[in-house]
Amino acid sequence: MLAKTHTLGLIGLDAHPVDIEVDVANGLPQTVLVGLPDSAIKESKERVRSGIKNSGFRYPADKITVSLAPADIKKEGALYDLPIAMGILAASKQIQPALLEEYWFAAELALDGHLRPVKGVLAMAQALSTHRIKKLVLPVANAPEAALVEGIQVFGFKTLGDLIEGLHNPETLKPFCGPAAGNPDDADEPDFSDIKGQFLAKRAMEIAAAGGHNILLVGPPGSGKTMLARRLPAILPEMTARESLEVTKIHSVAGNASVGSFLLRQRPFRAPHHTISDVALAGGGSNPQPGEISLAHNGVLFLDELPEFHRNALEILRQPLEEGCIRIARAQRSLNFPARFMLVAAMNPCPCGYYTDPARGCRCSQHKIHQYLGKVSGPLLDRIDIHIEVPAIRYQELSDNTPAESSAKIKERVNKARGIQEERFSAERDGKKDGILSNAQMSHRQTRKYCTLGKEENELLKTTMDSFHLSARAFDKILKISRTIADLAGCGDITTQHLSEAIHYRSLDRGFFL
Repeated sequence: MLAKTHTLGLIGLDAHPVDIEVDVANGLPQTVLVGLPDSAIKESKERVRSGIKNSGFRYPADKITVSLAPADIKKEGALYDLPIAMGILAASKQIQPALLEEYWFAAELALDGHLRPVKGVLAMAQALSTHRIKKLVLPVANAPEAALVEGIQVFGFKTLGDLIEGLHNPETLKPFCGPAAGNPDDADEPDFSDIKGQFLAKRAMEIAAAGGHNILLVGPPGSGKTMLARRLPAILPEMTARESLEVTKIHSVAGNASVGSFLLRQRPFRAPHHTISDVALAGGGSNPQPGEISLAHNGVLFLDELPEFHRNALEILRQPLEEGCIRIARAQRSLNFPARFMLVAAMNPCPCGYYTDPARGCRCSQHKIHQYLGKVSGPLLDRIDIHIEVPAIRYQELSDNTPAESSAKIKERVNKARGIQEERFSAERDGKKDGILSNAQMSHRQTRKYCTLGKEENELLKTTMDSFHLSARAFDKILKISRTIADLAGCGDITTQHLSEAIHYRSLDRGFFL
């Protein structure tokens, strides 16, 4: 007998319908899987066999053919266990095939019949919202995540037996409608009040947060570069509902959304090690998966010890920094992963680390310093908006018990500046985007429109460009930073004071740190 069930497969960040056709016919007992299944699906034969038997049902002693359609798309993952099991039960007449017509199934099947959670269910739910059938059956652990999508019905079950009992008694079925959990507030979250001194560096971090600018911290070991970077999310604006869904979807597909924290409300902070590969950073693989730059979408990507990263991995960042997405091209398809993140990078000024610390003294030759700094290409540095020196901390600053400004106070100013930007760009978005467009995301046309300069300011910028031979990109970066500084000050016009401070934050373009 022939039976058919439905599920959804994952390609990148999107889900697509997959039909599971099961035929049980006379012949030697064997189970044949066709339709480009991967190893996990091929191994599902044994999981499904044991799961069906241990749930009190009969596994047919016949030839079973399972077809995954469309046949020309590779299928991956254990989420096909449950729809295959339901198809076998229907094809062997242990349940009525008509019971399966109004549902989509996705779950890994344990040997004892329990349903184990799978990744990517938020993407499945979003894809399902456009289809006629809007009932999704999942493990109970996945139900809250899928229920974040409006317009579909999500049913969570613990075991295969519970599921079949529910299908035979539809009046007892109730869609999941519990509250969606968010990542809890952490009372010990890092705060800017923990940082002693470093007033200029904290000012630069505030400007970066207010305008969504990328920033590079240069300083000797132990000066607080990592502390500053890890506290940046605490002063960033809260994510909108749409941003939270985008982030949750990416982490769900990557398998990072943990049970009990389904809707991610805190901005991501990703800090990969410098030994990371190109694929792990950018994303990819035979079935492309999001990399660190996509996992940092709407949040912060922190690259500590920037020159120690592989040159190829760093150069991958060029396009995402400009366009806010990464394109992964494969023979069969090309995928776009979102990657609009704030890049925070940290590095020493020289191999020994003490070039800018006169008290310690630098032991590196000029050749070694240039060689070390040359590991980071000029085009990449050109795309980082703010370059700031983080000097060594002295005893007087460390021993000062005066309370430093908290993250909450800084965040108030950041939110005020972002509010000005939201009002400025709201008319141009025209409902196309939900969320704040920051100054760092301005196009060339918008930069010319919103960063107009007076005669004195134009002369200052002209002198700077001619003296330091800055690029056209650096020219735009200075204007955008000036606009953010003016927003923080509540000024409608960019003054020489705002422009001078912005120029100061392009220190590497000027060839020195101080």
